Amino acid sequence: MLETFWILLLFPLVGAAINGIFGKRFSPGLIATIGCGSVFISFAIALLTFFELLGLAPADRAVTNHLFTWIESGNFVANASFLFDPLSGVMILVVTGVGFLIHLYSVEYMRGETGYYRFFAYLNLFIFMMSTLVLADNYLLMFVGWEGVGLCSYLLIGYYFETRVAGDAAKKAFIVNRIGDFGFLLGMFLIFQTFGTLEYHSLFSTVAERFPAPEIGFGVLSGITLLLFLGATGKSAQIPLYVWLPDAMAGPTPVSALIHAATMVTAGVYMIARSATLYSRAPESMLIVAVIGIVTALVAALIAIAQRDIKKVLAYSTVSQLGYMFLAVGVGAWASGIFHLYTHAFFKALLFLGSGSVILAMHHEQDMLKMGGLKKYLPITWATMGVATLAIAGIPPFAGFFSKDEILWNSLVSGHGHLLLWVAGVLVAALTAFYMARLMYLTFYGKERFSHESHGHHDDHDHHHSGPPKEPSLFVTLPLMILGVLSAIAGLVGLPAWLGDNRFEHFLEPVFHYAYTGDGHQGEHSHSLEIGLTVVIVTLALISIFLAYRFFVKNPAIPERIAERFAGIHKLLWNKFYVDEVYDALIVWPIERISRFVLWKGIDVGIIDGAVNGVASLMQGWSNRVKRLQSGYARAYASWILFGAVLIFLYYYLAN
Repeated sequence: MLETFWILLLFPLVGAAINGIFGKRFSPGLIATIGCGSVFISFAIALLTFFELLGLAPADRAVTNHLFTWIESGNFVANASFLFDPLSGVMILVVTGVGFLIHLYSVEYMRGETGYYRFFAYLNLFIFMMSTLVLADNYLLMFVGWEGVGLCSYLLIGYYFETRVAGDAAKKAFIVNRIGDFGFLLGMFLIFQTFGTLEYHSLFSTVAERFPAPEIGFGVLSGITLLLFLGATGKSAQIPLYVWLPDAMAGPTPVSALIHAATMVTAGVYMIARSATLYSRAPESMLIVAVIGIVTALVAALIAIAQRDIKKVLAYSTVSQLGYMFLAVGVGAWASGIFHLYTHAFFKALLFLGSGSVILAMHHEQDMLKMGGLKKYLPITWATMGVATLAIAGIPPFAGFFSKDEILWNSLVSGHGHLLLWVAGVLVAALTAFYMARLMYLTFYGKERFSHESHGHHDDHDHHHSGPPKEPSLFVTLPLMILGVLSAIAGLVGLPAWLGDNRFEHFLEPVFHYAYTGDGHQGEHSHSLEIGLTVVIVTLALISIFLAYRFFVKNPAIPERIAERFAGIHKLLWNKFYVDEVYDALIVWPIERISRFVLWKGIDVGIIDGAVNGVASLMQGWSNRVKRLQSGYARAYASWILFGAVLIFLYYYLAN
């Protein structure tokens, strides 16, 4: 399959076209078969190709399929070529594998929707665009997929376009991402201006030759990498462009799982890891990436503590975990960042899909304070979400423990690491364990805080009836169980040094061949130090889980008393640090007022329309006067003829 792996792109595209054009006439079963089947075929091809890649020597694990010359203008050439190497191989397995499970989940979750065919067409189109992004062998083709997933995100977030909240969320996501994409474009322009190519291999080899050591201070590589990072902050929801992702929860829950947990939001992390050759030679940029990542992780974790909407908690959790990934690539731990991306895709997709199962059972209620005691009604959902919670909390031996441990260790001992980064990372880990345990306890434990006859807010769709909560069908629970197993065991491919061999890191090493590694680590560190730090981190996570149990199960009055005592802090966290309000006051409101009163009423209406209408009024006035000459009286016409003859006579008389 290595010679023709690019065909995996075609099946989701064909599925999107068939369902999008003809799906309105199809039965729901046929729509689901086309939508799920196309992605499953792509996953099967990706899996076969991946195993073929494993059979090659590490130095040969990079295969390019060149299709045709796409753009040729002057000395600029862009090819439609696709690259399958360890990095793109891991990414395409995540995209198609998790994507297939979410398609399968959607069969039941979206059943009864009038736009059922449209939903699957959008999902298939998204898989095609995301596959293009990760398999492209040059930045321009990557940008096509980059923009494509932005378009699909707009369509899927705004799926319930009849509601104002979904429409506003879709527009917000689209506009905020365009800000980041502007930076990505400028970064590509600067790359081509400086190095004359956008193709990965030739670019990275040229950079390694021209920059054998990192820049001192701020240079051209710093400019390129910061512009690319601006694009990453938009797509991967980092400060200052993270505000779109929590609002994107207005879309259906499968959209949250696919786009905002497992695939699209990780595109920025993938892009920076792919660009390791550039970033490793721009230490100023790497510091900024690491700092922005850990600050985003901390801010989002604090906000998540105070949220009541189950999907909003998971949304801010996603922002926080993405911050962890940026911390990893910011300290030069490229493989660790991708490792956490890989494990996060499983447990966060599971958490979102599990929340969807809860929402279905609760008749679309999303407020956790109106749940409780669901463990006995939803045993499969409870068990699988419990595994995912332990994974994201970093409890061994679940997947998140291994990837998070690698990131925190590298944030301390890497040549770009620092004690403050490690301390902040540990604090985020403790907060993560606390707010995820809070979510589980409020949802599945304690007394029931709901009525069996009540309906929720109907934020998604409304084809389920009232009654006691019950486990959804196998289409919903099977993906949960598969993701639960992966959340439990996926981290075993990346064991820390004190436990064995990190095969995941060794597998990705050829991808970062040109990355500068001269700094190495700050001296040698014993396994005992790493084990000691790991024990500290796990202990803090367990304490956080225990505190959440005391607060939300044993004595639920404690959180209320704390909220009353620290009302100011609680209000600040509940209102998400008022970031949206600040943006509205400093950016949105001034632009809206300038657009309304200066550009519209002042220039458009006052000057442009005024000039056009003024000329029209002048012509109308003259025409009103001139038309009086056409009175219809013969004597008036004779008088004008006589007057004209006199003028002509006077002209010739005076001229001579």
